[in-house]
Amino acid sequence: MPTLSDDVLPLIRTRAELFYRAANAHGTQMHEAVDILEQAHVENNDPVEVHRVTQKAVASSMKVIARADDSSGIIGDACRRLLDLHPRTAAAAQIAPSKLVAWMLKFQFEGDVDFFMIDPVPYASALGAHGVESYRAKLAERAERLGIDPLAERDFSHPNWHEHFVLQWQAQRLAVLDQDVEMIIRTHARDKRVAAWFQNTAEALEEIGQVDLAVEWAQRAAAFDQGHQSVQAAEYWCGLLARHRPDELMDARWWVFDRWPNGTTAARLYDDAGTSWPAYQEAVLERLSADPREAVLFRLNTLKDPVAAWETAHTVNMSDRDVWERLVAQYQSIDPVAVLPILRELVDVELLQTGAVHYKNAARHLQTMRRLSAGTKALAEVDTFVSDLRETHRRRPRLQKEFTRAGLP
Repeated sequence: MPTLSDDVLPLIRTRAELFYRAANAHGTQMHEAVDILEQAHVENNDPVEVHRVTQKAVASSMKVIARADDSSGIIGDACRRLLDLHPRTAAAAQIAPSKLVAWMLKFQFEGDVDFFMIDPVPYASALGAHGVESYRAKLAERAERLGIDPLAERDFSHPNWHEHFVLQWQAQRLAVLDQDVEMIIRTHARDKRVAAWFQNTAEALEEIGQVDLAVEWAQRAAAFDQGHQSVQAAEYWCGLLARHRPDELMDARWWVFDRWPNGTTAARLYDDAGTSWPAYQEAVLERLSADPREAVLFRLNTLKDPVAAWETAHTVNMSDRDVWERLVAQYQSIDPVAVLPILRELVDVELLQTGAVHYKNAARHLQTMRRLSAGTKALAEVDTFVSDLRETHRRRPRLQKEFTRAGLP
């Protein structure tokens, strides 16, 4: 009778070098193995055996990903699922804390790959208080032996930079496990030079239920500067308020939009405003008018109002070709003939350059013009335009070929 090991490990192990397609297929197979293990854990099937097989599966998965082209991340996701399962199976199997500590250290400092780390927080139940202290002491011993201060800024030129990285992250996670606010701030915010560190601090504080402090640190991260880290932090701040203090969300959304007035921040404000959107609409549209592209795309994609987008595009003399193409695609069903002059301009722009891509784009636009003008007086004008282009560009054989291939006269 097949054992759990027989059902799981062959789905994970392989000696093959896994390139993209093979890696995706094998990754899908690995997820099937994790499904089996998770089900066995839920059903409480011999906890010791489930843990034993899980640990073997983790070891095998690390060997697999070390030589796989995991561009899609399928194998990596399977590895993370196994690592998420491991502390739960260890607790259920009542693994000796000394054995678990030894495994956690070996995995991180002597493993086949160095891009997965062990989070001590979910292991707390399996380790118990004495196990956690033993783990903490072993990390301290390693830091002392390597001459590394885990709380110091990571030095990538240091010969033991990976160990430094692991020890620093472990210090952060142990601070979360201890629910030590002061140590969380010290390990996560460090010297407060980077916006992302403020957000990291907020996330850790939220994790231990210190919501008010988390909101404060998230807001500080958003206000840190105008960089992309502050933009990301602003979104986290708004999400934090939505989860815990929804009455403050719209004020935060407006603050974010006012700081970074673009289609993305406007769309998020719109989504969260709900029925109160009319109170913000005029001010939002006024701020967006400074950027024609953002103003048009917001009306088109968020407000779902191609008529308003069309009118705005003409009012602000928008020159963005990509946006005009998107606008034409939606407005042509409203007024097919009205888009013909825009399509004609797009053709002219494409033919300012040579090359197959530009010729194909021009032919595609002309096809659309003929389709939209079919049955109207405008069709004759379109065909004359095509004829004139064939004559003007008669020395471009590739262009002529693309026109013919597209069925143009």
